[in-house]
Amino acid sequence: MASRISELVLGCRDPEALARFWCEVLDFVVLDREDGEMVEIGPREGFGGAQPTIILSRRDEPEPGKTRLHIDVNAVDRDQDDELERLLELGARPADIGQTGEEPWHVLADPEGNEFCLLRARLAAL
Repeated sequence: MASRISELVLGCRDPEALARFWCEVLDFVVLDREDGEMVEIGPREGFGGAQPTIILSRRDEPEPGKTRLHIDVNAVDRDQDDELERLLELGARPADIGQTGEEPWHVLADPEGNEFCLLRARLAAL
């Protein structure tokens, strides 16, 4: 038996605002809340399915150093360019981490500056 990822935890200043952003990006819903300190979001079927949930945990100060974990997303119902436009309209912004411009993905930052990548479609809609 092996382990699998069940949750990803992301420290942030405003869990509610970041939950709204990521729910729109991933078509997730809020699964749990704890008194303004934590919001857990995930697929509509809830915790324990094929996809991990994301826990957005309040942190007053950003943790020092570069974030070592980031999220990769895939568009499942549109092409990469259309999804890029949608993500930018939701509040994402381009992030420069030294890309050459030849990569088949886009590096973006969410509204709090957490980097994530928009990959070319590699997954089909479930």
